[in-house]
Amino acid sequence: QVQLVESGGGLVQAGGSLRLSCAASGRPLSWYVMGWFRQAPGKERESVTAISRSGGSTYSTDSVKGRFTISRDNAKSTVYLQMNSLKPEDSAVYYCAAAPGSWPPNPAEYGYWGQGTQVTVSS
Repeated sequence: QVQLVESGGGLVQAGGSLRLSCAASGRPLSWYVMGWFRQAPGKERESVTAISRSGGSTYSTDSVKGRFTISRDNAKSTVYLQMNSLKPEDSAVYYCAAAPGSWPPNPAEYGYWGQGTQVTVSS
C-alpha cells in the first residue's frame, strides 16, 4: 500500500498563496494517478484537481482553474498543489489521494488517502 502525508496548510489572507505537498511512501508514486480533494465544514468532499501518472495530463475543477496548479515529482515521491489568489471559499481541509488506475481517474478508484491539511483563507 501507499501511505500519503500532506503538509503546507495554514492561515493566509485572501489573495495570498500556499503550496501544499503530499509525500508518498510504501509504493512508487509513479504507479498512481494523484488527486487533491477538499472538504469544508457542512459540505461534501469535492475533487479539486488531478494529475496523471506521468504528469502529462491534469484536470482542475472550474472554481480553481487559473489559480491552482497540481504537479508531481515521481523521483521525490511528492505531489504538489500550488494555490494562488486564494479566496475565503477555498477554506477547507485538503486531502491528497492516490488511484491505481489509468487516466482519467474514476473517482471511486481513489483508494488511498492522506490525513488532510487545513487551509484557512481570511477575508
